[in-house]
Amino acid sequence: MSEPASISTGIAARYARAVFDLSRESGDLKALASDVAALDEAIKASPELRGVLTSPVISREEQGNAVSAVAAKMGLGAVVANTLKLMASKRRLFVTPQMVEALKGMLADDAGEVTAEVRAPKALTKTQSEKLSKALKASTGKDVNLDVTIDDGLIGGLVVKIGSQMIDTSVRAKLNALQNTMKEVR
Repeated sequence: MSEPASISTGIAARYARAVFDLSRESGDLKALASDVAALDEAIKASPELRGVLTSPVISREEQGNAVSAVAAKMGLGAVVANTLKLMASKRRLFVTPQMVEALKGMLADDAGEVTAEVRAPKALTKTQSEKLSKALKASTGKDVNLDVTIDDGLIGGLVVKIGSQMIDTSVRAKLNALQNTMKEVR
């Protein structure tokens, strides 16, 4: 990881820990989970919001006003809204997406859940998703939430990532393994 990226991750982790601890102390983890999901969706859906969060041209005051308006419009709780305002005053809004990811991880850990990143060649049916969740729960011992991404580059099979563990059952991986085996035979 590059030095600036690791610095950003560290900053985001500190803000996330503070938000999580404040929410847990006040007993508002469900509200925090709702706020995090809403903020994550807004960041992903709005290029304008991403621009406000990352633009060095926008002043601290303008960023603060913008995130205050966004937080009010979205109905975010006081802890998240005040943290965003503080981050704007410190010129740290650029780490908001990393903070959201860290908060999602903390909330999942607290609930005994884990998120599996799944790449599939097409959308999974409800039955396939349930079977995959059950199989992953059996191997991890935790409830598994699936984050499915459609990857047109896959011919078939799945690529599943849980934490640092990757399970690649794609046709591409099997063909590569077969190719390596054939090279060894020669």
